[in-house]
Amino acid sequence: MNIKLGVVMDPIGAIHFHKDSTLAMLLAAQARGWELYYMEQPDLFLQDGRCYAGLSRLAVRDDESDWFNLSDPHMAPLDELDVILMRKDPPVDLEFMYTTFLLERAEAHGALVVNRPAALRNANEKLYTAWFQDCCPPTRVSRDIKRLKDFLEEHGDIIVKPLNGMGGASVFRIQTDDPNVNVIMETITDNGMQSAMAQRYIPEISAGDKRILMIDGKPFPQALARIPATGETRGNLAAGGTGKGVDLSERDRWICEQVGPALSEQGLLFVGIDIIGNYLTEINVTSPTCIRELDSIYHADIAGELMDAIEKRLQPRT
Repeated sequence: MNIKLGVVMDPIGAIHFHKDSTLAMLLAAQARGWELYYMEQPDLFLQDGRCYAGLSRLAVRDDESDWFNLSDPHMAPLDELDVILMRKDPPVDLEFMYTTFLLERAEAHGALVVNRPAALRNANEKLYTAWFQDCCPPTRVSRDIKRLKDFLEEHGDIIVKPLNGMGGASVFRIQTDDPNVNVIMETITDNGMQSAMAQRYIPEISAGDKRILMIDGKPFPQALARIPATGETRGNLAAGGTGKGVDLSERDRWICEQVGPALSEQGLLFVGIDIIGNYLTEINVTSPTCIRELDSIYHADIAGELMDAIEKRLQPRT
């Protein structure tokens, strides 16, 4: 089966070679003989209800000094591709949303988009945890500073974070005696103009914020525990955390069983869920990472497993 795969991503020349999960996906697709095509958000456009893009033929290599080649772009309808990877990093701003609408037109004309555009809009990476409340710590989402401060008074030690961030950006730990409570609350809510999430602090963060990769609703059997640097409460690798491979616990597997079927049903084929201690804290659907780290630790081919799942989803096109 000759498969044409396109990818929407941030500039490929600026990726972190050793950590980039999108590159791992492209290498796995190319190893199967699939044709690769590259585009960035500005390359997409809508014409009379059909999505087009300036597509550049892409070749990738597992070589940190020279990992890609691009041809000159040519204009083509996106539905001429069999599958499109939507791998644009957050923030999930209006332009991100507009891109999902354009990709939905390609989907309507027969292309498989991973992850599904409508699901990217519906499954906010912080808010979507509310659909699985039995898995989560006590949580409150509000733009009202008093409501957030009441939550702090109730629990004494909390994490607050924006609903539209990544990599641990603007994540704060607050305790009731913190002299910066007011300024943190004002900052995180933009003085009451934007909603934020508060969660009870989970001390088990010291053992790592576990990233579990889900492929079509099924977990990879090991997680990357991202252990905070000294003096930090954030385990994110982008915030200086250190990655350690760990087996999934019984509780981890139970959480995956609760979340997995809904992910698969919505067309969220590649997702990274985050678990601290016994609690689900985030469901990352936009451009989850950690393939390269887990592959290195366990000599795995996670991206290859994803390509197998994608191929199963592809229907013969007439």
